[in-house]
Amino acid sequence: MRLVSDPAFGEVDLSASAEELARLARAVARGEGLLGSTWRPETNALAGVKVDKTSGPGVLIHRDAEQQLLVISGDSAGRAVLAENLRAMATDEEGGHLHIDYFPGHFYLAEGSLSLVVNSPRGGMPIS
Repeated sequence: MRLVSDPAFGEVDLSASAEELARLARAVARGEGLLGSTWRPETNALAGVKVDKTSGPGVLIHRDAEQQLLVISGDSAGRAVLAENLRAMATDEEGGHLHIDYFPGHFYLAEGSLSLVVNSPRGGMPIS
C-alpha cells in the first residue's frame, strides 16, 4: 500500500493491491486495525492507516501528523458504507479511481474529513 499526503490540496492518494484494499475494507468494517504502507520519511508518504471505532456521527478521515498515519474513525453505519466502497474498488475489473470527498450534508462522512483518492489496483481509467 502507498499513501501520499498532498497538504496543498488537503487530500491523500491511496494506491494498493486488491488484497491490501480488501484488508483495509475489513479493518474499516470492524472498526479496528493498523495497516502499514511503503514509507520514506523524506517524502509526503504516510506510514500507514489506523482504523478506530467511534460513536460518530459519520466517518472522519484525518491525518495524524505526529505518527504520520491516515486515521479513519467513525460509527458502524458510516464505516460499513466506506468499507463497501473500498471492497468495490478492490474487486472492480474496470480500473479507475474513487474520490471520497466531504461536502455539507454528506451521508456518511463527518465534517473535517480529508479527501481520499483510492486508485484501482488495475490502474488507469475505466474503458467505456
